[in-house]
Amino acid sequence: MSVQYAKRLGKRVIGYPETTVPVASSVDFVAQIFKDPVDKIRNYLISLFPILTWIRNYNLGWLTGDVIAGLTVGMVVVPQGMSYALIATLPAEYGLYSSFVGVLIYCFFATSKDVSIGPVAVMSLTVSQVIKHVNAHHPNEWPAPQIASVLAFICGFIVLGIGLLRIGWLVEFIPAPAVSGFMTGSAINIASGQVPGLMGITGFDTRAATYKVIINTLKGLPRTKLDAAWGLTGLVFLYVIRNVCVYLGKKYPRRARLFFFISVLRNAFVIIILTLAAWLYCRRHKIGTNKYPIKILLTVPSGFKHIKQPDVDPKLLKALAPELPVATIILLLEHIAISKSFGRLNGYKINPNQELIAIGVTNTIGSVFGAYPATGSFSRSALKSKSGVRTPAAGIITAIVVIVALYGLTDAFFWIPSAGLSAIIIHAVADLVASPSQVYSYWRVSPLEFVIWWAAVFVTIFSSIENGIYTSIAASVVLLLIRIAHPRGSFLGRVTIRDGSNTDSKGIREVFLPLNKNGITNQDIKVVPPSPGVIVYRFEESYLYPNSSIVNSALVDYVQENMRRGKDMSNIKFSDRPWNDPGPPRGSGIDIQAENEKKPILHAIVLDFSTVSHIDTTATQALIDARTEIEKWADHPVEFHFATILSPWIHRALVAGGFGTGVPSSKTQEVAAVHPYREDPAEFSQIEVQSDLEGGELKKRVSVVESVDSKDEYVPLISSDTPFFHVDLASAVRAAEYGLSHSRL
Repeated sequence: MSVQYAKRLGKRVIGYPETTVPVASSVDFVAQIFKDPVDKIRNYLISLFPILTWIRNYNLGWLTGDVIAGLTVGMVVVPQGMSYALIATLPAEYGLYSSFVGVLIYCFFATSKDVSIGPVAVMSLTVSQVIKHVNAHHPNEWPAPQIASVLAFICGFIVLGIGLLRIGWLVEFIPAPAVSGFMTGSAINIASGQVPGLMGITGFDTRAATYKVIINTLKGLPRTKLDAAWGLTGLVFLYVIRNVCVYLGKKYPRRARLFFFISVLRNAFVIIILTLAAWLYCRRHKIGTNKYPIKILLTVPSGFKHIKQPDVDPKLLKALAPELPVATIILLLEHIAISKSFGRLNGYKINPNQELIAIGVTNTIGSVFGAYPATGSFSRSALKSKSGVRTPAAGIITAIVVIVALYGLTDAFFWIPSAGLSAIIIHAVADLVASPSQVYSYWRVSPLEFVIWWAAVFVTIFSSIENGIYTSIAASVVLLLIRIAHPRGSFLGRVTIRDGSNTDSKGIREVFLPLNKNGITNQDIKVVPPSPGVIVYRFEESYLYPNSSIVNSALVDYVQENMRRGKDMSNIKFSDRPWNDPGPPRGSGIDIQAENEKKPILHAIVLDFSTVSHIDTTATQALIDARTEIEKWADHPVEFHFATILSPWIHRALVAGGFGTGVPSSKTQEVAAVHPYREDPAEFSQIEVQSDLEGGELKKRVSVVESVDSKDEYVPLISSDTPFFHVDLASAVRAAEYGLSHSRL
């Protein structure tokens, strides 16, 4: 309730011990930004190294959890890293390089204890597509490892810049269904591309569109080779071990952790068994120099053989340019999605910008080691979390495991069957495919986002992962823009309710609900319209330039349809009427004035701003235009009341547009008119308007608030300069109806 309204009722002014509604100041805003610049710079630099906030409290209990988790992830990342390098069409050792740098560097910049950085399936597939693209336009000009390391350097630098500039919020424009859609499509793409290797089928491009690979694989089944004995056996054992361990863990809950770690070791166990079997078979059936009856990994160089600064050829940069957007999007999107997911799961908050800095630094430094782009891995992060990791320092233990493998186990890697690595890849990426229950939840929550999910999967399978990502992002942005540009709003009425805990009259209160009962579960509820001549409208979005014209039309159309026209149009000739308001057809017999007289005279419009967090210049001008059109229709001034303005900047914008102060619309200047439609807009200052009636015309009712007794410790909630701004919707409607009742005296 405004103070003026309370005074008019002769009631004691009751408020709360608060200050008046603030008016935003540009000077204060700028001053706040540059306040204490030295402290802000120091805090910013410290925030770049989150390790400084927890390393001082490191203890033996944390060390135990980190060692177990680090060793566990290390035993998984070694075979996975080599497998994913093969997806990227790179030698296996490059997967180990990426694994080492990822887990080591990330721990110094991480705000997530669970995420494990390294080679991942989707990023590896993208790298292979990038290499294929570059080689198609520049055949044999650059080796694949150079293309991959330069890609890591450039993408890492871009993501690092995004993080340093603190614009990681751009990732939020891509919703979860879109991410799930292209991840599912990519997983199907990767799995289908690994089936030929699993079966030893050759003779076609496994990097083609998914549907082509599936068709060619089915055609090539008669050409299945001995590799299938290793590939199919490995894949079956991976699933058998996992399912048996899950079953035993449920049956014997006390030993569930033991069965969990047995399940974790299945990748290493299967690779060891398959490698031993390959060595026993191939050493007796050698068919030539480095030629064996099945495809094996062959020589993996020991140690870091490719440490050097990335050779950034300007011509190579030009060739990479078309592929940089999709590679960068995958790099940051997959990582942020995973880190947020595990942050929610384990009860801590990640800093998206700092996470972008982490993977930016990781990939930039990784390019020096010859690594290809690395990002967060869902499977290894889940494994790390379930293993009881305590801090990001577990990555150091994992890096040690990778170093040991890189320097001490490369001779054994020679005999690893490629079909076994394909089995590990298929087993890993199968978990990235969205489950039916998850897909159904998209349909239940938002059918439109369900369509986006299907579009991402469909395009990825029948075109490419790049087009799938662009499709899902474009569809999501279009949906967002449509929702912003077509906001929902409601014309409201009253409903009297009684609080369940109260049985007396004090428990009765009024709420405002849509007149059309949209969104009301119980349709038997009676929604009573406000007093005739008063309109109550609630915004359900911020009031911005994309949606301002639609809101303008909603208000004006409602007024013209439901409120009386001030000017009698029945005696005006058809030739004198405007072209866009010709009236009823000739000879229709409709009495325009009689129909018009049945409608109430418009007195006030109450706008509920409780959901409006922003308003811009275009929207303010649209509101001015709406008031002009409405007053032209009503042929008299109309009060505009505003309820629940939460932002001082909205307060400032409305005052600049001539609202809230009681200033007549004829004295208001346009704020964004393309061509001013008032030739001599009058400048105005604070004016005094009495609350009385003369000649039947309503004058503005602005009064000066009397001083309130300081002993009562009561101060006005709303400034006396803006009597048409109200603290809540109920007081705004009462003020509008009070003015209506006095206008009829």
